[in-house]
Amino acid sequence: MVLGLRSRVSWVLCLVGIIAMGILSRVVHTGLVVFDKYLGDALYAAMVYAILRLLWRAAAVAVCAMVVMTVIELFQLTMIPAHMLASEHLIARICARLMGTEFSFLDLLAYGVGIGCIYLVDSSHAEG
Repeated sequence: MVLGLRSRVSWVLCLVGIIAMGILSRVVHTGLVVFDKYLGDALYAAMVYAILRLLWRAAAVAVCAMVVMTVIELFQLTMIPAHMLASEHLIARICARLMGTEFSFLDLLAYGVGIGCIYLVDSSHAEG
């Protein structure tokens, strides 16, 4: 299903908002690990969902977003992102930060929460 222009603009604005909140979640520290660590992870997964939602319908996007996030998290086990973080090249260090460098099952849970929340909002919006 191809999105209409109005819907596409809404998803782009949503994406910009998610990115802004994600950056704030990493810059502003509350002292609560749920907000300081896992809110950013949930928003990261919601961002992937929003990007994919520009292309596909909600149900397919939720599954694809979770697959993408799981692959990224599993890739951290290779230690490649950790080695990239030590690179002399700025782009490699930025990519390492975007991917993350340490595997965590809790990150996978946070991704599921982020994708689940945005899917519920998306599904209820489509019905309403």
